[in-house]
Amino acid sequence: MFYYITIGTNDVARGTRFYDPVMKALGFERNMADDTEIGYGAPGSKTTVFYITRPFDKSRPAGHGNGTMLAFPAKTRPMVDAFHAAALANGGSDDGKPGLRPYAPDWYACYVRDPDGNKLSAVCRDGF
Repeated sequence: MFYYITIGTNDVARGTRFYDPVMKALGFERNMADDTEIGYGAPGSKTTVFYITRPFDKSRPAGHGNGTMLAFPAKTRPMVDAFHAAALANGGSDDGKPGLRPYAPDWYACYVRDPDGNKLSAVCRDGF
């Protein structure tokens, strides 16, 4: 459905320190970087599917959207736990500890904010 997703940051170096371990917890790796953006994809892939970037519109700082959230798939519940722990250990904040949610009997998820305030989730569904 999506070719790639981009979110803004006001500090690429800080974003790198946060996202490298957070994305690694879900099995992704950084596959591109320059002074204005970093990107992640599947291990060994040259295809970048998730970018953190300084805004093209330099007249305004990057900001998070109220009601906007990115949910990443996790293959296992321990991956959700590791994503949450990595986020908190690298400058993120808790927005919902790992656990089952009422959306479905197998919906195991966590919610965090990155250092720029972007809301992120990792979700494991038994049949996903």
